Amino acid sequence: MKPYVIVLGNEKGGTGKSTIAMHIAVYLLNRGFKVGTIDIDARQGTFTHYFENRLKSNIDGKIKLSEHVTIQKAQADSVKESQAMESEALQAAFSKLEGCDFLVIDTPGNDTFLSQVAHSFADTLISPMNDSYIDLDVLVRLDKNDSKIMRPSVYAEMVWKQRQMRAVRKQKPIDWIVIRNRLTTLYTKNRKDINVVLEALSKRIGFRLGNGFCERVIFRELFLSGLTLLDLEDKGIELSLSHVSARQELRELISFMRLPGI
Repeated sequence: MKPYVIVLGNEKGGTGKSTIAMHIAVYLLNRGFKVGTIDIDARQGTFTHYFENRLKSNIDGKIKLSEHVTIQKAQADSVKESQAMESEALQAAFSKLEGCDFLVIDTPGNDTFLSQVAHSFADTLISPMNDSYIDLDVLVRLDKNDSKIMRPSVYAEMVWKQRQMRAVRKQKPIDWIVIRNRLTTLYTKNRKDINVVLEALSKRIGFRLGNGFCERVIFRELFLSGLTLLDLEDKGIELSLSHVSARQELRELISFMRLPGI
């Protein structure tokens, strides 16, 4: 069924969700797919600001654009009314973008009703995390004396509930991918220890573990123009060795996602 829904989710800010969301969307656009993008993190609006910057850079019409929808948090007299309004807004966005091949949805770095609903519609869920125990805490609670003793944390439990929602709707299970993002080139003991925990946790709660992007200044610079690594040549920007490496990381991520038709 169309569209195929890709959700970027993690109840932790600063992991690179919006950057990854935009690069996936542009990659799919360049492959000739019709892509819709939805920002339900409207309060911070990073994904929407990225899209607006991209729109301003499209003076010559050469930059490919998705059809973008921003959903605001509802302000009603009761929680129940707010949740109903937000559900309707998300359904309206799906209806507007129903002709797309793919939908890419960026979610906030905290727990909201709208984020939970979006997760339940994910065919592929991508959860970026930095190589730190602070980010790891969102997925798993470790025993301070023995890191082998673990239990799923709040976000992992939320994903499990949304998987159950999909089962009730008789939809395919969510393909959950946790990616280690904003990696440094240094291989440290901390990085090794976190990898061991994630490998064990992936088997326990059912996600696939992959890699995202290394930490690079270029990503912060591209945001201001709304461009991605895939737009540089069209804009006459000479590729550096770092750019080429980063584009290879994107191709590897797309391949790891196993998207239909790719």
